[in-house]
Amino acid sequence: MEEYPPLASLSLTHVHYNPADRFSYLCAWLALVPQGLCVVYATLIWSNREIEILLMFAGQTACEAVNWCLKRYIKEERPREMHGKGYGMPSSHAQFVTFFSLTLTFFLLFRHVPHPTETHTPFTFFQRLILSILALVSAAAVASSRIYLNYHTPKQVLVGCAAGAIFAVVWFAFTTFLRRAGWVEWALDTYLARLFRVRDLVIQEDLVDSGWARWEERRLRRRRSEGKKSR
Repeated sequence: MEEYPPLASLSLTHVHYNPADRFSYLCAWLALVPQGLCVVYATLIWSNREIEILLMFAGQTACEAVNWCLKRYIKEERPREMHGKGYGMPSSHAQFVTFFSLTLTFFLLFRHVPHPTETHTPFTFFQRLILSILALVSAAAVASSRIYLNYHTPKQVLVGCAAGAIFAVVWFAFTTFLRRAGWVEWALDTYLARLFRVRDLVIQEDLVDSGWARWEERRLRRRRSEGKKSR
């Protein structure tokens, strides 16, 4: 009888949890948040072509690379109750969501200055503050779920949060420098950026409102034109 080599498991979305524990089940879903955020990144980049989202995704990717290096440098094992593989220090989930939530907070509070239009009133600073707090609380929930599911020790999660926070501050300072030094404007004038229609509107416009006022104006103009023809 022919023997086959043992099969491996693609553990990207494979989560162990206690089926008798509803909170454990919820934590299993929270463990999928980073994968969901990657889908959000890809969708927004493809549909909006915003340079700010591209920069944030580049920072998120670099943050993951730092986590990969740290794990292989520290080489600390996961909790004994964990049946998975790989090193646990620092927690990649905690580092991922901390970077995301803090970078989003920095953007909403310090870089995003939306202007009102005839058809839309943007979020106030207080509303953006509430949204930032919700993002940070959600990140804390994801990070805590890693401890509850025994994927990481509290220390591994705290170090992951610290690494994500430090990298978020460094990356925001770096992108601020790129903007002030004119490098972002230079990149937007390159052949590839213009080929893929990369733009920089979300700084002064809400993402959902980008282009809406221009579309409304065009639609009203078309209706007036059709009204004149029907007379």
